[in-house]
Amino acid sequence: MVAVQSVSKSFGKLKAVDNLTLYLTKGSFTALLGPNGAGKTTLVEMIEGLQQPDSGSISIAGMNWRQHAAQLRHIIGLSLQETRFIDKLTVAETLRLFASFYNISPARTTEVMEMVRLTEKRDSYTINLSGGQRQRLALAVGILHTPQLLILDEPTTGLDPNARRELWEMLESLKKNAGMTLLLTTHYMEEAEYLCERIVIMDKGKILADGSLPELLSQFDAGERIELELLTDNRSVSYWQTLFSHMPGLRKIDLRPTEEGISVMMEVERIAAFLPPLMQHLDKLPARLQHLSSRRKTLDDLFTTMTGRRLAD
Repeated sequence: MVAVQSVSKSFGKLKAVDNLTLYLTKGSFTALLGPNGAGKTTLVEMIEGLQQPDSGSISIAGMNWRQHAAQLRHIIGLSLQETRFIDKLTVAETLRLFASFYNISPARTTEVMEMVRLTEKRDSYTINLSGGQRQRLALAVGILHTPQLLILDEPTTGLDPNARRELWEMLESLKKNAGMTLLLTTHYMEEAEYLCERIVIMDKGKILADGSLPELLSQFDAGERIELELLTDNRSVSYWQTLFSHMPGLRKIDLRPTEEGISVMMEVERIAAFLPPLMQHLDKLPARLQHLSSRRKTLDDLFTTMTGRRLAD
């Protein structure tokens, strides 16, 4: 559906996209994940035809923006981080306005309004909509003409958790029923995990990793994590390093003194196998367990491993 081949784009001395290649298959849901400044929006704007690459090529359904701009506008839908509407148009009037650009019937506007759960707001001015309602209206505009490719550029940034979850549910429904190809840019890990079967991690204009979440975690040997807070008078890192380092299944350990004792982060092969002997070991140590948590590594852990900084930075 989309072929981005050896594309680069610079703004002055800043190389926003650096010789990047990316292919999207028809019907796939792909998350383009990365921190602010990673180059996500620049890449998406080139796919949308808003920016021209300095080098390389981009084709969508076998067409390019230089020769097939009119056709591409009919098969692409957009929903951006922020969309400006005419304040004194109602929701229904806004949808009818955009529908007129594509010669779409009134029945389709009613159908889409129901899909994004804005029927009760059909006669409300857009200026009176909440942030979540405005993003749902933006999504409705993006899917009015039943696009083959839907591009969502950080559509839930700034929304509260409930509004974000509502938008996710609508996108999940599109995924099941519409058969369109979706490209989502986001810096929310849970959004990428919930909506997309394929995750592309991007930073400094390059793709660092590409695959499903299980594939990525397996590929980078992610392991699992156990975190402890111990109450103790002995805050010597070397002392506690010696006590834990011999345990089978321990890949990595990070210790930090705290006001009341020591904080321990362990990377282990398998939590289920490591935890029972760990608890037996803790019973023999000169410390009291204040807190214990365990989890699989996440996309944020993976990104930190690859770049040395957190995804949200």
